[in-house]
Amino acid sequence: MKLFDVYPLYDINIVKGKGCHVWDDKGTEYLDLYGGHAVISIGHAHPHYVDMISQQVAKLGFYSNSVINKLQQQVAERLGKLSGYEDYRLFLINSGAEANENALKLASFHNGRTKVISFNKAFHGRTSLAVEVTNNPAIIAPINDNSHVTYLPLNDIEAMKKTLAQGDICAVIIEGIQGVGGIQMPTSEFLQELRKACTETGTILILDEIQSGYGRSGKFFAHQYANIRPDMITVAKGIGNGFPMAGVLISPMFTPKYGQLGTTFGGNHLACSAALAVMDVIEQEGLIENAAKIGDYLLKKLKEIPQIKEVRGRGLMIGLEFDQPIKELRSRLIHNQHVFTGASGTNVLRLLPPLCLSMEEADEFLLRLKKVISFD
Repeated sequence: MKLFDVYPLYDINIVKGKGCHVWDDKGTEYLDLYGGHAVISIGHAHPHYVDMISQQVAKLGFYSNSVINKLQQQVAERLGKLSGYEDYRLFLINSGAEANENALKLASFHNGRTKVISFNKAFHGRTSLAVEVTNNPAIIAPINDNSHVTYLPLNDIEAMKKTLAQGDICAVIIEGIQGVGGIQMPTSEFLQELRKACTETGTILILDEIQSGYGRSGKFFAHQYANIRPDMITVAKGIGNGFPMAGVLISPMFTPKYGQLGTTFGGNHLACSAALAVMDVIEQEGLIENAAKIGDYLLKKLKEIPQIKEVRGRGLMIGLEFDQPIKELRSRLIHNQHVFTGASGTNVLRLLPPLCLSMEEADEFLLRLKKVISFD
């Protein structure tokens, strides 16, 4: 059997990592400015993280419900305090797509509606809410026979209010910062007006913080820059630093019922240990503060490079838009300068490094990027 080939891959075999650096099987060292789509939050192979997971692996393949429940309670308590959402409840699952599916399901259970609003170029997973990247201000894509998603222009307050005023929208789902969409950001004013309009119309507000959460923006959640509180928040990627894990933070307005949501592997003992280790390191090493500091520095320095058309982002979630396609530029960064970055669409280079990125590593990236750009 062969793999179903849907991902283009570089011919580089990475065999180990440490912090913001990885090495291939030939011994070549690379600076990692992408972290596996924002998955690596505390750095590759952090010793505390490795130790926490190893301890669980050495004990048992699968724990009893009572032991797992205790670990899940620890994750919920720690995450509530660290994020500022101590009064919310936590439901643990395995991936970002699964988190968004469960959030949408719970929203529909709550108000009995089925229609959903999302925004142009948004991405919320590859299943029930797979978003088409488009500039069309209002595309309707079927989820099932009884519901649909309407895509609106990001930051268009009037279009948002007009659609919500119809009174039949189940939920609005919006990213704290768009990742796949090219690091596009909702303004604080838009988020504040959206929160108000959702409250007035009985619409559930879901903040997708799967890429932009866990300190990446310089706050625990990117939406906290707007001083709003959504009804649900979905998290994944950085929560487990590479171990598959996700969660939904759920407002006290929702009443849990047995059988309402379900999962097979969600919140297993290995995932919970990974999550606890991540929060330990974030707190002990001040990684949220570091993301804000290094991010501000990078944003300032990148804006000084004339070949970059636009620099967008917050903290260590940064998009560099160029006038021309960046495929060759990205390839030269990898093969000539040994720097991993991401891409969004045709013209945007995407930076999602581990939150432990140092000032020296930031300067090294800037130096290598300028070498590649000057080549053009």
